[in-house]
Amino acid sequence: MRAQDVLPDHINSGEFNGVTVRKGTVGAFLANARTLQAKDSSEEARAEARADIIDGLPGVVALGVLDIFEIRDPALRELVAQHLPA
Repeated sequence: MRAQDVLPDHINSGEFNGVTVRKGTVGAFLANARTLQAKDSSEEARAEARADIIDGLPGVVALGVLDIFEIRDPALRELVAQHLPA
């Protein structure tokens, strides 16, 4: 399966397991995780990244990302565990 088979170019979101997920959700999660891990990230950037991870978490969970991949970074793993949707 290719990306366009999941969400074609002209469609920006889809419903997965009852959650509307925007295209780019997984990419944003990864970019924010990198911001948290970067030594040179400001505290403001880290706070924004944490908030964006929490906001995007329902989509990441609905897509099943956490069923396939294990988060190795302890701080990120704890942040995600604290905010997993019910």
